[in-house]
Amino acid sequence: MSTLSTTDITDVGHGDSLCCASEESPSAVTAKVKQETLSQTESYGTPHNDLSNTLLMEPGDIKMYPTEDTPVPEGQPVKRKKGPAPKMLGNEVCSVCGDKASGFHYNVLSCEGCKGFFRRSVIKGARYTCKNSGRCEMDMYMRRKCQQCRLRKCREAGMLEQCVLSEEQIRLKKIKKQEEETARTSAVATPGPAPEIPPLAPEQQEMIEKLVALQKQCNKRSFLDRPKVTPWPQSQDPLNREVRQQRFAHFTELAIMSVQEIVDFAKQLPGFLELTREDQIALLKTSTIEIMLLETSRRYNPAIDSITFLKDFSYNKEDFAKAGLQFEFINPIFEFSKGMNDLHLDEAEYALLIAINIFSADRPNVQDHELVERLQQPYVDALHSYIRIKRPNDHLMFPRMLMKLVSLRTLSSVHSEQVFALRLQDKKLPPLLSEIWDVHE
Repeated sequence: MSTLSTTDITDVGHGDSLCCASEESPSAVTAKVKQETLSQTESYGTPHNDLSNTLLMEPGDIKMYPTEDTPVPEGQPVKRKKGPAPKMLGNEVCSVCGDKASGFHYNVLSCEGCKGFFRRSVIKGARYTCKNSGRCEMDMYMRRKCQQCRLRKCREAGMLEQCVLSEEQIRLKKIKKQEEETARTSAVATPGPAPEIPPLAPEQQEMIEKLVALQKQCNKRSFLDRPKVTPWPQSQDPLNREVRQQRFAHFTELAIMSVQEIVDFAKQLPGFLELTREDQIALLKTSTIEIMLLETSRRYNPAIDSITFLKDFSYNKEDFAKAGLQFEFINPIFEFSKGMNDLHLDEAEYALLIAINIFSADRPNVQDHELVERLQQPYVDALHSYIRIKRPNDHLMFPRMLMKLVSLRTLSSVHSEQVFALRLQDKKLPPLLSEIWDVHE
């Protein structure tokens, strides 16, 4: 897949959710990993209804789930600076309900009850209804009576959704820790003959070859559609409104092509069509931006600090900014791309990572978690086996690659903020991007 999204981001993942790293202890979450394929859709120039059908969804099917671009209510406390939490005196109270506080959780002094409630609500993408039109005063009694007002008070107090680790993130951190433990143990063990690494199973080899071929097929289609993209304007006049609109259209059209590649690829992934239509939509809507970021990172050229799409469209940070994107969004894209470039992944590793990312059972609104996990597991196993064969001396490469998927979750929240900022600038997204990113115009 060879395109850019207006929403590609960099690796802020080197500090995955820094403000909450101390909050989530990796619990024993038994997880299998997720997979999915994207197949080929209509060219971006097709009518809106065709694009919706390509995405397996009608406009009426699009449901909004909570995003992190929700405006913060007035009066929200200033974020606490990162660093060690202030020392507790023992008489502190929860900023949400007034119960005894147990510490700083998700950026706010709160009790264990509100900490757990906020985490569960964010992970499940929960929606609550207040019988009192959202006017309940929150205290230790009302916190059990009105969940909507309790969640609202959590946010008003300053709790940050990006500080909540999902079950997937916890599981990946646990895998990384186990792999590091294994690597340390093997390093101090008495040297002996290197164990023989088994070759890929025939079905794994066949699956990897199919994924790489699918990617090339999707990329080829986008390359053929390249002449349809609005040309990048030659004028450098920063005040020319028409030139700014032309640059924005250029980037959004590249993003549409990228979304279509992802959908094409997903629909051809073994097992994807076994899922219900609702689960297919839920997985695609939340994984698309993360896959676009992965695709962007593989096109990063460190020699010129630029990202190249469709072989001859190259853009540096200033070009992204000229198209209307903010540097708070642009810089993380480039940082993530540099980090991925340092891993020197090949086509097979990228394809497997994308499939694993698609089949993530902890996505909002996914119903059949067990089936999604079962579909993902073969891709995780194949990636692990492939890395052991290709990089026999690098025992940390597998957890390192999986942790990049955790970084993508953080980047996805930055993307949500960028989409919200574009709306404030009155930049209207094309229908397909509005649907896939849950934007109500």
